[in-house]
Amino acid sequence: MAVGTAQRCLLAGLLDEIQIHLVPVLLGEGRRLFEHLGADHIELETIQIIRGREAAHLRYRVRH
Repeated sequence: MAVGTAQRCLLAGLLDEIQIHLVPVLLGEGRRLFEHLGADHIELETIQIIRGREAAHLRYRVRH
């Protein structure tokens, strides 16, 4: 899912879960996943965290 689509769905309350695969590499540019969400508070509940050698896999439930 493209970043813009994910942001719009999150703001519209259409997402039930978010999965993030975090790789420890710093990039100087790119689109930020949570950049244009505004001042509203969106609460996430941790479902699962898996720590691998190359990445951390994060899974959250979006609380509505």
